[in-house]
Amino acid sequence: MTETAPRPTLEAVAERAGVSRATVSRVVNGAHGVRDALAERVRRAVEELGYVPNHAARSLVTRRHQAVAVVAAEPETRVFADPYFAQQLRGISKELTAHDNQLVLLLTEGREDHARVGRYLAGGHVDGALVFSLHLHDPLPGLVRSAGVPTVFGGRPDWDDGRGDVVYVDSDNRGGARSAVQHLAGLGRTCVAHITGPLDQTSAADRLAGFRDVRPGADPGLVARGDFTSGGGERAMRELLDRCPDLDAVFAANDLTAAGALRVLRERGRRVPDDVAVVGFDDMLPVAEQTDPPLTTVRQDIEGMGRLMARLLLRGLDRGTAADATDSDAARPATAAPPGVVLPTTLVHRSTA
Repeated sequence: MTETAPRPTLEAVAERAGVSRATVSRVVNGAHGVRDALAERVRRAVEELGYVPNHAARSLVTRRHQAVAVVAAEPETRVFADPYFAQQLRGISKELTAHDNQLVLLLTEGREDHARVGRYLAGGHVDGALVFSLHLHDPLPGLVRSAGVPTVFGGRPDWDDGRGDVVYVDSDNRGGARSAVQHLAGLGRTCVAHITGPLDQTSAADRLAGFRDVRPGADPGLVARGDFTSGGGERAMRELLDRCPDLDAVFAANDLTAAGALRVLRERGRRVPDDVAVVGFDDMLPVAEQTDPPLTTVRQDIEGMGRLMARLLLRGLDRGTAADATDSDAARPATAAPPGVVLPTTLVHRSTA
């Protein structure tokens, strides 16, 4: 069996740097109060010796695990198949990695998963949690609250516990939907339909509200239920064409839904955009640029939302609570309650509308 060299110790670093063990500990754990010259000597000794801090000992000093739970309220088949989640997770991962934090991914599909996630969060394994893709009556907010874990939510919350301290990051779903439908109306389209997302999620409900802002008297038959998937878009598009064969425009709740709708329009011999104009939502490039024709859509910064969620959580942990965190790139009014950040959306013109 090959023998390995002993790992350098804190004492060895202190001896190499010519400082006390306590000084090395403060530098390694990011504490303040060490003169620049001494701190530089310690960092140089750490590099020369290849010293790696003991995580358990470091946690005792800092009371931090350098780990964050990312909880997606979706089954793994959805998370790993939908490019939306890939972009959001990429943003979260980049921000956590830049601050030397580990990402712990937790997925929920049923009651047993909720209980498991609740136990894990309450067990003190992570410093905080990022929770997104919540559905109406989802137990996760209550589980997170019970666990006492600092949390930032992805998406506008649909609950109010009276405390007003829910931190969240969202896009302007309602405003983005309004811009999409106004664009279709500006093209002269008079029979505009909407394929929704799952209406137990606030993003889908807000996009439906934006549609109704512009088309308040629209025939209820021009609204069809989708589920943010291409298959759901196909089913809803068939329903719409059967009910309203004269429709001349469709606003789809996301790009995957729009892609499914485009396939059905092609099957039914409808030319896009000549016969039917289509606008999506998200601007996920792997989808929007590869549809035929390329998709006009509402852009939201999905990766940026993930980065901002992680940034707010880490700032809050440094300050003692995620609710203390603000961001200069997306400032919110001091009176806003709950303390959320809503990022702008932009209509991206391509070929479908």
